[in-house]
Amino acid sequence: MNTTTGKPVHLAVYDTLADWETGHATAQLARTGHEIRTVGPSTAPVRSIGGLRVQPDLALENLRPEDSALLILPGADLWDTTDDLAPFARTARAFLDAGVPVAAICGATAGLAREGLLDDRDHTSAISFYLTATGYAGGGRYVEADAVTDGPLITAGPTEPVAFAREILRLLGVYEGEVLDAWYRLFHDSDVAAYGVLEKAGAL
Repeated sequence: MNTTTGKPVHLAVYDTLADWETGHATAQLARTGHEIRTVGPSTAPVRSIGGLRVQPDLALENLRPEDSALLILPGADLWDTTDDLAPFARTARAFLDAGVPVAAICGATAGLAREGLLDDRDHTSAISFYLTATGYAGGGRYVEADAVTDGPLITAGPTEPVAFAREILRLLGVYEGEVLDAWYRLFHDSDVAAYGVLEKAGAL
């Protein structure tokens, strides 16, 4: 198990963000020593789909890739109804150009598609034609999978928050091998046998 790199993980927060998509990842990262910082369009509070009021720690304009271990982009209705979240996709480009990981789930994958970030990378989403509707050029790199990692980029569909978290934990070196597999089996499959593996490894 790796400890924190000293740099925080940044979770993007914006109105209509999908509460359920990032909780497994951020909770496990926080429990294993990673600081989680929220970044919004500004520092004004935002409200999730579930009605949670979130006060961002910092504004997007103040986020720099070199100060971050990872940028997590959750889905949100706004990804498909306005261009308000396009600055987050542009920030994802800056992160990837700098070699800093980005993890996008659900509607955020469409935002990355519009930004051209999925044209040359393996990726997944809710379903292939959801991304095709963006007009992107990456259809040939679409993978039918619960979550996909290609270099520093992780993508997943809205029904796979546990697989999304698994890839994040793998990429940041939090868990690996048998322990990572057991973590996934416990939280995705309710496999009781996996609990013993995690307990033995001190991963609970």
